[in-house]
Amino acid sequence: MLRISELYIYPVKSLGGIKLDNAVITDRGIKHDRRWMLIDSDNRFISQRECSKMALLKTHITDECLTVTNTSNNSSVNIPLAPVKKEVIQVTIWDDTCTGQLVDNDIDAWFTDALGRDIRLVYMPDSTARFTEPAYAPEGSITSFSDAYPFLLIGQSSLDDLNKRLNSQLPINRFRPNIVFTGGAPFQEDMMDSFTINNIAFNGVKLCARCVMITINQADASIGKEPTKTLASYRAKNNKIYFGQNLVHSGSGTISVGDELSVLSTHNDDRFIIPIK
Repeated sequence: MLRISELYIYPVKSLGGIKLDNAVITDRGIKHDRRWMLIDSDNRFISQRECSKMALLKTHITDECLTVTNTSNNSSVNIPLAPVKKEVIQVTIWDDTCTGQLVDNDIDAWFTDALGRDIRLVYMPDSTARFTEPAYAPEGSITSFSDAYPFLLIGQSSLDDLNKRLNSQLPINRFRPNIVFTGGAPFQEDMMDSFTINNIAFNGVKLCARCVMITINQADASIGKEPTKTLASYRAKNNKIYFGQNLVHSGSGTISVGDELSVLSTHNDDRFIIPIK
């Protein structure tokens, strides 16, 4: 039996995540997941790919506010769940352009000081509909400021398989999943087409191609060669390295640690098959 073992959100894109016991599922993913994003002077998103120090900024959320703490000096800033400013601008995430709402000048200054570059924080209002890639996902599905899809699913067995091949074991936070499950075979998530959790329907739409971020230690922002080097030896296809499955969904409600994943169908096409090594 497959069961949820861990749930995570990342309120500010590319900053530290928050572990949950229960996750509220909204139209664009888990509530609060990547609803905020840091942008540069060109209104383009920034991430740990070019600024590894973002890993040192950890998040905590309550019903009143989102708190970000810089673990390098223990300074923190409180971010209102509803932005103070009303101004909206067009922001860019990869090839997408969508509307973001500016938050607060003083908060921008805190992030600028923390990361040593000119930065502003934006929020995705409910009125913004950023659509997923139509080549892979059903028409009309939306996401937040995620890279492309509202959920990332990883099986604990997949991480266990990787860690058996490494000299030093890595935590799941290297891979920034939303949903982790136990009870399956390594990389069983690759083949999941449709499944339900607590009567909410999910579809696996695209294997997750991994970038340099998985080599960044989330505790100290240091950068190494693993796990990319090892994954390249057995999880590579068409010059990309895959780990995890991107999901879309239909329906709303709450999912919780301990909930069962009920698989309804599996993929059987080459897009989801990685050569066994």
